[in-house]
Amino acid sequence: MALLEVENLHIAVGSGGKLLPVVQGVSFCVDENETLGIVGESGCGKSLTSLAIMGLLGDSTVRITGGSIRFDGMDLLTLSAPERRAIMGNRMAMIFQEPMTSLNPVYRIGDQIAESIRQHQQISRSAARDRAVELLTLVRIPNPSERVDSFPHQMSGGQRQRVMIAMALSCDPKLLIADEPTTALDVTVQKEVLELMADLQDRMGTAIVLISHDLGVIAETCDKVAVMYRGKIAEAAATADLFAELAHPYTRGLLNSIPVVDRDVEWLEAIPGRVPTLEETLTGCAFHPRCALATDFCASRAPETSQFKPNHSVQCHFAGGSTT
Repeated sequence: MALLEVENLHIAVGSGGKLLPVVQGVSFCVDENETLGIVGESGCGKSLTSLAIMGLLGDSTVRITGGSIRFDGMDLLTLSAPERRAIMGNRMAMIFQEPMTSLNPVYRIGDQIAESIRQHQQISRSAARDRAVELLTLVRIPNPSERVDSFPHQMSGGQRQRVMIAMALSCDPKLLIADEPTTALDVTVQKEVLELMADLQDRMGTAIVLISHDLGVIAETCDKVAVMYRGKIAEAAATADLFAELAHPYTRGLLNSIPVVDRDVEWLEAIPGRVPTLEETLTGCAFHPRCALATDFCASRAPETSQFKPNHSVQCHFAGGSTT
């Protein structure tokens, strides 16, 4: 059963008296106890999509201009602000990219976790503190009864990220959105954090949306994948199906740019060019200026979403080796 359903989502940014589209017609769903990976370069709309789901766009210059977001049968975009706040942090929670900017530097971590709990549950301060210690134990913080009184600067980057996971899990959410949860962590700590999230999912049955720029991370941790490029989903499939046969040149470029220990190359393969800015007007496929397969046809006509294979969709004229 689908827990989260995003349908034809459009998000725009106001600039110079006009709205510039940043997310265009994005659709996906996440089932209970399932992990969806959303992958793509910086600026493709991954984080804005996650903030829209959580109701955290906040800025009047950034707005949802179309589509729907349904969570556990509720249309989130029709809820009042108090109703939305009752869900955020309680039934759905988010882990942000940089824990040092998300944690308050002048409050002890135990107090911050306890405050998160008491916002949604009617329990005493002492009970909330006890729960904070339990959560620190759950996310494998050493000496949790002592570290509960630590300040954020007294903890390593990996430990701070574990604190953020503890806060997100404090009310046993049904959905957890993790926005680049391993950014700025070394490889060993990245692996530990991802394994921790997978272990907690097995224990608690939480659905996860994992946002990343790294296809390698997505391949190891997710049940299905949505590849975003300039505000659209370029390719989407079950993880095994996607890596068995990549349909979009952009996905192939992302995969080829991952370092491989046993690959004997002097340089990593990079996708040429850059993601077009919002101000740039493009006709046709947004990826065509960077695509080795692009023709005049690609530059003049934007591809529609098509089924490359069962449960494997793609936006590319050359998916499967021929124009459509």
